[in-house]
Amino acid sequence: MDLFNVYPLFDITPVRGEGCYVYDEQGQAYLDFYGGHAVISVGHAHPHYVERIGRQLQALSFYSNSVQNPLQQELADKLGELSGCENYQLFLCNSGAEANENALKMASFHNGRSKVIAFHRAFHGRTSAAVNATHNDKIKAPINTTFEVEFHPWGELEGVEQSLAREDVSVVIIEGIQGIGGIHVPEPAFLEALEQACRRHDTVLILDEIQSGYGRSGRFFGFQYATVEPDLITVAKGMGNGFPMGGVLIHPRFEASYGQLGTTFGGNHLACMAGIAVLDILKSEQLLENARVMGDYLMQAFKGMKKINEVRGRGLMIGLQFDFAVAPLRKHLLYEEKVFTGSAADPNTLRLLPPLTLGRQEADRFLERFERSLRHKKALAT
Repeated sequence: MDLFNVYPLFDITPVRGEGCYVYDEQGQAYLDFYGGHAVISVGHAHPHYVERIGRQLQALSFYSNSVQNPLQQELADKLGELSGCENYQLFLCNSGAEANENALKMASFHNGRSKVIAFHRAFHGRTSAAVNATHNDKIKAPINTTFEVEFHPWGELEGVEQSLAREDVSVVIIEGIQGIGGIHVPEPAFLEALEQACRRHDTVLILDEIQSGYGRSGRFFGFQYATVEPDLITVAKGMGNGFPMGGVLIHPRFEASYGQLGTTFGGNHLACMAGIAVLDILKSEQLLENARVMGDYLMQAFKGMKKINEVRGRGLMIGLQFDFAVAPLRKHLLYEEKVFTGSAADPNTLRLLPPLTLGRQEADRFLERFERSLRHKKALAT
């Protein structure tokens, strides 16, 4: 049987990881400045993470959500404490797309509406409702476009307010920091005004923190640079450090009922232990502070480089804008300098999403290799 060919693949086969590095079959080390789409939050093969998952695997890896699972409450307690969202409720699922599906569903349950407002360059997932709220018609099938979605310019409030005034909008969904769209950071004043507008019209505000959450921005959630209290917060990516996990943080104004949401695998024993280990490491190693410090260090260095037109981001979620397509640069970094980096919807944007455990030595090593690539003609598009 052949694999369904939907992924263009680099000719590299990672077989092992440690810290901020992955290693191929020949033992070649690659500096990981992409974290597998921002998934690797606490580093590859962190000893505490490996030990906790191994111990749980030997005890019980899975049973259904029809029985008590104290690990779910332990995860919720630790997540509430570290994020500052203790008053929220937690629904556990398996991925970011699934988290957004359930958040959109909760919003529609709440106000009985179906219209969604999202933003230019938005990416919220590839599944049924989530993909309809994604600003990319190429990945939508007719079955996905069964409810109306308005896409508004990033950071512009006037058009959103005009739409909300018609009282037919169920939800506004926005990323804490746009990821695939190219690392665009919302102004705090914009998020605050957006929340107020939603409140006036009983419209649910969803903060998609799937990529920007779990400390990547230097705060637990990207929206926490503003003073807002979202109705729903979606998480995934760094939540399990590679183990599939997602979740929806649900404001206490929403009441649960049996059967309203459900999942087979979400919140299973092994997933919860992965999530608990990640939160333990984030707290004990002060990785939110490390993300701020190392992010500031890298961004200051980038701002001094002439070929970079713009530096965007917060913490260890960084976008570099060039006046040329970055695909050749990424290939040069990967094959010649042994560094993984990320692309964006904008072909001129390079995304950097290293593990939050990044140290000064790895940062300097990256900067050295990156500058060397920028000086190499083959790395630059003509």
